[in-house]
Amino acid sequence: MTTHPIYRVLSATPLGPHSLRLAFNDGLQRDIDFLPVLRGELFGPLLDPELFAQVRVDAEVHTLVWPNGADFDPATLHHWPEHVEALAAFARGWERAAA
Repeated sequence: MTTHPIYRVLSATPLGPHSLRLAFNDGLQRDIDFLPVLRGELFGPLLDPELFAQVRVDAEVHTLVWPNGADFDPATLHHWPEHVEALAAFARGWERAAA
């Protein structure tokens, strides 16, 4: 049986209008600039700094959530540098699809 770590976001501290410092249950801290992925119907509204600032850590699923329903998988956040390029490419596609 193969097991993989389960990551949980413990806290999110604002660093800028679209950036957060995240603390994870394994001790990792990661600073993330979300601007490259804030496109499309779900994530585009987070370009509004007031909405972005309403982020919270959901106590049940242990990840970031926003009032408009946007969220991210905790493992994706934990390994953000490995995923950001692909996510940004998807986001550009969402933007084109909405046009």
